[in-house]
Amino acid sequence: MDWQNMLFQNLSGIVRTIIVGSLAYAALVLFLRISGKRTLAKLNAFDLVVTVALGSTLSAIILQKNIALAEGVTALALLILLQFAVTFLSVRSVRFAEAIRSEPSLLVLDGELCKRAMQRERITKGELDSAIRAAGGEDVGEVRSLILESDGTLSVIFK
Repeated sequence: MDWQNMLFQNLSGIVRTIIVGSLAYAALVLFLRISGKRTLAKLNAFDLVVTVALGSTLSAIILQKNIALAEGVTALALLILLQFAVTFLSVRSVRFAEAIRSEPSLLVLDGELCKRAMQRERITKGELDSAIRAAGGEDVGEVRSLILESDGTLSVIFK
């Protein structure tokens, strides 16, 4: 195994990473400012996927020498443009929004577990207990409703 190559290959690779990484990052920040706050809002699972895809794309641009800066910036712009188009259509079409967005799920109602919903969403009682404690409660009996939101967070409403 060539330990020296694993730790340091050449100075040009480091310089490329600094230059391309800085320019790609600047382009991403510019695109995000132009596209608005909703691009990274993580309001639902689709938004989370886009956020992860943006990070993955930025990483690939920075580290993969076979991806030119122009190609990478185009990929970032495409992801943001598609996200903008999806959110634009979601606001204007209920059917489209329903197809893209997952609906919140009621997991506890008036202190009683909604076991079918818990199974469907693959949520354990321990996870519900943890969410109740994090919200300042002690027991499921104190809960009026506990909801798994579209973005994966658990909202607790006490009696």
